[in-house]
Amino acid sequence: MSINKQTRKLHYWISPIIFIPVVIIFSTGVLLQFKKQSNWIQPNVVITSKSKPVMLNSYLESAKTVSEAKIYSWNDIDRIDIRPNKGIAKIRSKNNWEIQLDIESAEIYSVSFRRSDIIESVHDGSFFSDYVKFGLFFPSGILLIVLSFTGIYMFIVPILRKKKKGKS
Repeated sequence: MSINKQTRKLHYWISPIIFIPVVIIFSTGVLLQFKKQSNWIQPNVVITSKSKPVMLNSYLESAKTVSEAKIYSWNDIDRIDIRPNKGIAKIRSKNNWEIQLDIESAEIYSVSFRRSDIIESVHDGSFFSDYVKFGLFFPSGILLIVLSFTGIYMFIVPILRKKKKGKS
């Protein structure tokens, strides 16, 4: 059997196995491209005050001790994620360093560079520009979903034809 036939056969049988996960990945990827534009996907941030949280000053003071994060004031912090059930707060600096600290004592447990946001922005195209995100990545995602469905159609039709011929 030639390598071409083996490759086709392999492709033919792997495709239906991965169809559902691939459609889920493509569909959620398309939705993620609109997370900032859609309140349904991700709620909009409501700005109520420009004042800084007084109760979190100990977090800021601890974060200032991490030189890699380059945090000197509240303006250098992108966000704080507080997980009460884990007893931890994650401070993310604007230069993608994450500091994990105890929510009560503000003791630093971990300091690491956070790559997931960069990877996600490359995945959805926003890393490049909104033009690339909506003009190239979004249509590509839609076309990948269409290709997945047409591929499954091309897989199922020959099977149904063989069954029909076998019954005649």
